[in-house]
Amino acid sequence: MRKRGASKYHSKKTEVDGITFDSRKEAKRYVKLKGLMEDGVITGLQRQVKYILIPAQKEPDTLGKRGGMIKGKTLERECSYLADFVYTVCETGETIVEDTKGVKTPDYIIKRKLMLWVHKIRIREV
Repeated sequence: MRKRGASKYHSKKTEVDGITFDSRKEAKRYVKLKGLMEDGVITGLQRQVKYILIPAQKEPDTLGKRGGMIKGKTLERECSYLADFVYTVCETGETIVEDTKGVKTPDYIIKRKLMLWVHKIRIREV
């Protein structure tokens, strides 16, 4: 049995520059990318960028008794992928979507495949 508040995959939340990261590995990667940005190797470093893989499934909107629209009930929530880092390589102009991985869960593997299928983006795993 896991201790209360302990991570399932033994990652430890780490703070750098006032930002809390899910793991020490992710925090170290941020420091490295920040250095690359300061050196002019990359630009536009972003964290926690959301990509919609499958939009929410909803019932159709209906017309109410007094003429107003009644929003349809959500049947299934959206499926999305949250990238750890997104940046552009200055030399090539290529946009990189990066994930700092410790454990490749089945959910992550499916989302990685959907990113390639839906957005034509191959995730760089570090």
